[in-house]
Amino acid sequence: MTAGPGRGPFEAATGDGPPPEAGAAAGVRAEEVRTAFEGLLQIRRIMRTDGPAVWEREQPLRAVSLALEAAGLPPSAVDPATGDRIVTGYRTTAGDGPDRVRVTWAGPPGSRAAEEEADRLAACAEVLEGAGWQTLLYRGPRRRRFLEVEPPTTWLSDPAVTFRS
Repeated sequence: MTAGPGRGPFEAATGDGPPPEAGAAAGVRAEEVRTAFEGLLQIRRIMRTDGPAVWEREQPLRAVSLALEAAGLPPSAVDPATGDRIVTGYRTTAGDGPDRVRVTWAGPPGSRAAEEEADRLAACAEVLEGAGWQTLLYRGPRRRRFLEVEPPTTWLSDPAVTFRS
């Protein structure tokens, strides 16, 4: 990833970072996200793939986070000093396998994030499926919903795969 002006390398928002920047800094961030996502799409064009390219499959947490942020969905955020969640939005973490990502809708206590999660995760799934990812909706502890996201499986359509009875 490219470095931002006066900052370290670009990283897509996972929902575990500081709150979004405001003013001119927000415009700079939006441009960085747009450039990074266009770069990802260019990789797909070069690789001639409609779905996640090799880079995305090797770094699914970054790729999924970038797709969500580029679509304009708000990431959650935590207070850098206390670690307390202070903004409601998507949160991406490693999933249950090396190529999987978990997407939750997280917010501070009293934020009504749990009440919003069905609609907001549906919006996340729509964005990710449009970007070529497969999503499955689950219920976890305390009946909270989450998405499990993975690259599409292509082995069923691979002519090299044969089945024996």
